[in-house]
Amino acid sequence: MKVRKFAAIDIGSNAIRLLVNNVIEEKGKKTVFTKSELVRVPVRLGEDSFTVGEISEDNEERIIKSMKAFRLLMDVNRVEKYMACATSAMREANNGMEIIEKVQREAGIKIDLIDGKREAEIIASTDLKQLIQKDQAYLYIDVGGGSTEFTLFNEGVIKVSKSFKLGTVRLLNNMVGDATWKKLEDWIKQHTADLERISIIGSGGNINKLHKMSGRKEGQHLSYVWLNAQYNFLNSLTYEDRISELGLNTDRADVIIPATRIFLMATKWSGAKKIFVPKIGLSDGIIKSLYFSAS
Repeated sequence: MKVRKFAAIDIGSNAIRLLVNNVIEEKGKKTVFTKSELVRVPVRLGEDSFTVGEISEDNEERIIKSMKAFRLLMDVNRVEKYMACATSAMREANNGMEIIEKVQREAGIKIDLIDGKREAEIIASTDLKQLIQKDQAYLYIDVGGGSTEFTLFNEGVIKVSKSFKLGTVRLLNNMVGDATWKKLEDWIKQHTADLERISIIGSGGNINKLHKMSGRKEGQHLSYVWLNAQYNFLNSLTYEDRISELGLNTDRADVIIPATRIFLMATKWSGAKKIFVPKIGLSDGIIKSLYFSAS
């Protein structure tokens, strides 16, 4: 038996994450991927990038310190290979490239700037295909702080995908107009109109948290009715109540509401009855991509 270690760094608009995975190889058996370590740092880059166009000195310092810590954690875990990806907040910041170069100099970590299409491709390399049945259609939705990726699967393959600047941090800062919502509605209805059976596959920390709050077991789906009721319930509480009564993290207690709204609207416009939450995302896709490219 051989145990290899790979790491993924996801620099998002709401948080920065390090995932370290054990990859267990044993002759005659299927390769097993297990989580070894997950660190999440609530650096909300989107509030800088989307509102003032650049990342503040304070958040720049927090990014560099986080990356130095991640570098040490990868070293002590003896990580064989890593990949660090930054999405919309870093892409749209005027000083994004400057910070990326500084991180490489000071922390020794190379960061790749990826767009929505590349992000969808990486996520598609996860165990997503094991969930997808060929006789059904699925709308995969990955909600982020700056953007949301939509990918339509039909007959087991990707038919179309699109990224919309419709993220939780943008919504919190009132930076999404009616025109963006209308474009999303038109896109979903256009591509799902002829599909009789369609389900949602949800990705991201917010839908994972919602699934956990529902009390459903792993593999059990959420319904539109439950999600709508939960949306109304969350909206009835103050930000402070969501933290004290529901135990939500300070950087989750606000973004969970706009995230729920995105899933609700997409479910309504697509006519989907079920929302599956496999708890996979960009970091999991990075690990799989690294492993298969290194094998």
